[in-house]
Amino acid sequence: MTWTVALTCTRREAEDLPDVEDMFADPPTLNVEEPDPAQPDIWRMTAYFAEQPPAAAVTLLVNCFPSARDIVVAELAEEDWTTLSQRGLEPVRAGRFLVHTAAHADAVRPGDRAIAIEAGLAFGTGQHATTLGCLRALDRLGKQRRRPARIADIGTGTGVLAIAALKRWLAAAAIASDIDPVAVAVSRGNARGNRMLSGRAAGRLELVVATGLGHPRLRGRAPYDLILANILAPPLIAMARDMARATAPGGRVVLAGLLDVQARRVAQAYRRHGLVPVTPKTRAEWPCLVFERPPKRR
Repeated sequence: MTWTVALTCTRREAEDLPDVEDMFADPPTLNVEEPDPAQPDIWRMTAYFAEQPPAAAVTLLVNCFPSARDIVVAELAEEDWTTLSQRGLEPVRAGRFLVHTAAHADAVRPGDRAIAIEAGLAFGTGQHATTLGCLRALDRLGKQRRRPARIADIGTGTGVLAIAALKRWLAAAAIASDIDPVAVAVSRGNARGNRMLSGRAAGRLELVVATGLGHPRLRGRAPYDLILANILAPPLIAMARDMARATAPGGRVVLAGLLDVQARRVAQAYRRHGLVPVTPKTRAEWPCLVFERPPKRR
């Protein structure tokens, strides 16, 4: 069973989510959202634990949010999770991409690049603005002449972005990673459900449990023509140098999971390591940033 610890905090605290990897033996997955757009400074944080967290773990987590209030610790039964996560999951369109659950398979139209994703114990069904922004970026990149041969999806969640990339560039070889073994297992199931073959060859998807880009399989397959990372601003900044080094000349990096107020800091981190922003000039609460490593001069 999954357990949750939910609390209300400020927007600033939500933007500066703590790095829980070194705090817990079995780190929870954190998710933040703005429940009421009319109150933009009041956010809700939910931590998902694989088992009932001890009181000390709850205290440690709550202390990371000085303004924490309305704290609720609850067990989330599997059937309740499914009901909750499926609620309101209408099909999501981004250009020719269509992300849908099995209940909405009839929404697929001729010419759609349809991706079937069932909501479960991993985040990323296309509903959130960060995933949607990445899908739109992939759709735009797909209209260009470049055809990435090597793709990496860091922090893959449900695998939706890696699956979308392979549906757009059928001859590419992709690898997707996540720090959460549950997410990797979910991604593997979603890949099978979308008829994606497993492996390292062209047209196949490899999945690994990994933090950042330090895993031997990720290092061994670099450099990449396209890197996707829909995570959070702090880890995106921390990985800027590794991302730049892993990007092939002429390659693109698509970043999401950051708030508008964090975009400048993230962009500065990547520009310091030689990546050039190529994002269309738009303003959004959850922006998607696209960078390019300049091609080598002939």
